[in-house]
Amino acid sequence: MADLKRNMIELVKDVKQGELITENYLTPLFIPMKMVYEAIDMMEAIEDSAGSAKSEKEIIDKLSIFVVNLYDKQFTKEELNNGLHGPEATQKLQQQVLFAARGVQDDDTKKYLAGKN
Repeated sequence: MADLKRNMIELVKDVKQGELITENYLTPLFIPMKMVYEAIDMMEAIEDSAGSAKSEKEIIDKLSIFVVNLYDKQFTKEELNNGLHGPEATQKLQQQVLFAARGVQDDDTKKYLAGKN
């Protein structure tokens, strides 16, 4: 179990003089299997909500809560929602769910983790 996969999310904390101040968060070292089941449920809910604006808002809300729990509440839902760039936010949240369900890491995470070792 020494080689457990982890994921990262980068949140904007502040904007100072046109520069972004960000913070990176890593998932906990151990993610329980129950999170896989929750991620699968989230993926199904995303597929089922296609086309409905009300459902899309509900899904984004559920995605946010899921990601906060996935990261073991290292940040709040409000910090997550304020720290993601709007046009990419839904995609970033879905990538987190995909990591939990299937272990898929994005390139930014791979580079970040490689730099830490």
